[in-house]
Amino acid sequence: MLPAQHRMTRSAEFGATVSRGKRAAQPDLVMYTLRSDELDEPGPRIGLIVSKAVGNAVQRHKVSRKLRHAARGILDELDPSERVVIRALPPSRHANSPRLEQELRTALQRIRLRNGSPS
Repeated sequence: MLPAQHRMTRSAEFGATVSRGKRAAQPDLVMYTLRSDELDEPGPRIGLIVSKAVGNAVQRHKVSRKLRHAARGILDELDPSERVVIRALPPSRHANSPRLEQELRTALQRIRLRNGSPS
């Protein structure tokens, strides 16, 4: 479970991160990141999008739990001003947590390399 201070809950925050953020695709997920100027809430903040394309309700909840667990592993690598949205793709229902965490790390690394910041 992600601590409450790290959960993205507002629709506007999701929309801004997906539309204006940097994107990196992996086989099981797509990651969007955006640095926020609004530091009124502690961060980093992470949101999940798991659509019906992933599967039925049981499969979606299982994928959500795995993604939340994987996202906890990358919290220390994120800047407090970062906002991250993770969109699960249909193959994610067959992925295990370590694989999802590795894909998150790879996506984050690709975004940072494109932006010119190696860390």
